[in-house]
Amino acid sequence: MSILINWLVSALAVLVTAYLLPGVHVSSFVTALVVAVVLGIINSVVKPILTILTLPITMLTLGLFIFVINALLILLTSYLVPGFTVDGFVWALLFSIVLSLVNWFLSVLKR
Repeated sequence: MSILINWLVSALAVLVTAYLLPGVHVSSFVTALVVAVVLGIINSVVKPILTILTLPITMLTLGLFIFVINALLILLTSYLVPGFTVDGFVWALLFSIVLSLVNWFLSVLKR
């Protein structure tokens, strides 16, 4: 049951973040649900591989390169999910930051 609640909270976070940022567009709640699933799968499969491969540059930038990785994964999600569009790299970067904050806030409310 908690997986379903986390999925719904993540989809709600995607909708709220898309509402806050004019460069990110989500066509419907179903699209937000799909974005939450695809982003979760990408974050659990692709992100660790990219993090290990880019460890030297991540250490050199004191961890700030993780933001670049997150933005690239958002752009990949935008490419894979129809109805979810991000207008560019900067919007993807802002989307990843705001999504993290909204997800954190909603998880605090969920407790």
